[in-house]
Amino acid sequence: MTICFVSRFLISVLRFMKIVILDAYTANPGDLSWKSLEALGDVEIYERTAPEDVLCRADGAEAVLVNKVKMTREVIECLPALRYIGVLATGYNVVDLQAAKERDIVVTNVPAYSSMSVAQMVFAHLLNITNEVAHYSYEVARGKWASSKDFCFYDSTLTELEGRTMGIVGLGNIGMAVARIALTFGMKVVAFTSKPADDLKALEIEKISSYEELFSLSDVLSLHCPLTDDTLHLVNAERLALMKPSSILINTGRGPLVDEQALADALNGGKIRAAALDVLAEEPPMAGNPLLKIPNCFITPHIAWATKEARTRLLEVAIKNVEAYIQGKAINVVNV
Repeated sequence: MTICFVSRFLISVLRFMKIVILDAYTANPGDLSWKSLEALGDVEIYERTAPEDVLCRADGAEAVLVNKVKMTREVIECLPALRYIGVLATGYNVVDLQAAKERDIVVTNVPAYSSMSVAQMVFAHLLNITNEVAHYSYEVARGKWASSKDFCFYDSTLTELEGRTMGIVGLGNIGMAVARIALTFGMKVVAFTSKPADDLKALEIEKISSYEELFSLSDVLSLHCPLTDDTLHLVNAERLALMKPSSILINTGRGPLVDEQALADALNGGKIRAAALDVLAEEPPMAGNPLLKIPNCFITPHIAWATKEARTRLLEVAIKNVEAYIQGKAINVVNV
């Protein structure tokens, strides 16, 4: 009985700990609720936090939640009360995991919350390119259809996906979702992945042993791998030169997977048909980014993850992560 009372007392004390969200806006611009988190502690919410404001805002907090705000070694060492960092995303490269581990600070992330939303964006981009949806909507608004001599109007070649080859780099949750959709469209799916070839055969996916072979085979190449030293500029001039002139590159993964100048040169030189990007190496992009004004480069502002459904799951899991930490049963820990 005494142990149970002490346990409940400790949880009661912890539940009113100071919790600070340093960049809440992108995950929740106001259409969702933090109420469940506010039931767990004294919550301070900041829409955005500049690097120079991190220390003063996080001072005294036991738990800090971040999306893109960097929790560097210098920051972590200056926050003696800090015991928990919750990343409001799947990727956690914004946190110095070693520094956190040295302080016994728990770091958690939110895995797989946006898989279907990102896969959906891959095909939104792909269908826009193959069916030229934006182009024809614009031309109709300009009166091109109204002035047509025929019942329909088209001034470009439209493309059917069935029978085309979808190449995928990385078969995690998102890559597998993209593969399933591609197969539904009747596409052949090939992939560069660490998964065993025999496991993929049952899924009608062919494992490819080299990037070079994957680039040369793919009519559509979609990137879904993590950013590491090995995948930095995975898409470069040499590999783009291997692609078909009719091929399409899609990146909803990480911006630096692509050498942007090399891609700009390939697009301007007609080496590939088009590119669709939801991520760039620098975000927001600088005005001089070579890809911004290329007509056959379609760029969305890092929103593949941001459907309301995905953001709802993100908040639910992030709050469950905090609750589990309070109960001494931390989940989704990335710095074990």
